[in-house]
Amino acid sequence: MNKINYLQNTLLAVAVCVGTLGHTGANAQGQGYPTKTVRFVIPFPPGGSNDILGRVLAASLSERLGRQVIPDNRAGGNSIIGSELVANAPPDGHTLLIISTAYTTNPVIHKLPFDPLKSFDWVAMLGVGANVLAVTQSLPVKNVKELIALAKARPGQLVYASTGVGSNAHFSTELFKHMTGTNIIHVPYKGGGPALIDTISGQAQLCLASLIQAVGHIRNNKLRALVTSRAKRSDILPDVPTMIEAGVPGYETENWWGLVVTRGTPPAIVQRLSQEINAILKTPDIEKRLRSEGAEPSINTPEFLGKHVANEMDKWRKLAKLAGIKGE
Repeated sequence: MNKINYLQNTLLAVAVCVGTLGHTGANAQGQGYPTKTVRFVIPFPPGGSNDILGRVLAASLSERLGRQVIPDNRAGGNSIIGSELVANAPPDGHTLLIISTAYTTNPVIHKLPFDPLKSFDWVAMLGVGANVLAVTQSLPVKNVKELIALAKARPGQLVYASTGVGSNAHFSTELFKHMTGTNIIHVPYKGGGPALIDTISGQAQLCLASLIQAVGHIRNNKLRALVTSRAKRSDILPDVPTMIEAGVPGYETENWWGLVVTRGTPPAIVQRLSQEINAILKTPDIEKRLRSEGAEPSINTPEFLGKHVANEMDKWRKLAKLAGIKGE
């Protein structure tokens, strides 16, 4: 063997060795994770869809990871405060963030202290679900046509509660107002729980809320469901028509949830989390629980979540311009 061939073979062997060690090291990072308690940040107060879904997943993750995963409600700014906390956390996979539609509506009308496309690594899509337009039981309407007629007869007198300025509820209700030519006053809250409580009490007359957070109140007759927001009827409220069926052609919105970690988290840890989340979503008990709450599990790749977020931001930006939605 001449010197050139000997040198080439030696370099090749070193490269293979380094690559193998690198691959082994990456796997070890994923298999050795977590090394301490994991914080699962829920950027809304208790009682909303993010809280309900987040707590279910945190409990299952604790079992699968072998370490405690603690839900941590950090409400404020329509999820901005909790999101900023995770954006600035150490990139080691020990601080998780559940995101939802508000994550993609916030950038449209708020100046954020983080970059929604660059401050996080995508882990997994969690699920999708319908919104439901519900009214307080004392409001004398039984369907959407009656609600529209009442709103037009009393312009500026009806109040709708939302989960915050820039939230899914805010954008979805403003779209409803735009498409029906109604004038309904917006009162933002710090989350779905408080918004629903005031709708139940009659402080607000209506709320276009995530089905996962409103269905219990509807079943207990504390709220009256008028319509759901997706193109197809909900399996858990089959007698409630869609907005399109009820006479608002072309109207369709939905809620969704995902999981992210701080940008720069080792890829092996991101992959481990993604695999564990998808395994949890496939579990019959978890799937049944989510579907009973009005959410459909979504089993996908981290890349899918990243593309979904970018597409959602573009969609809401166009809607804000169309409907004249601005920050308050």
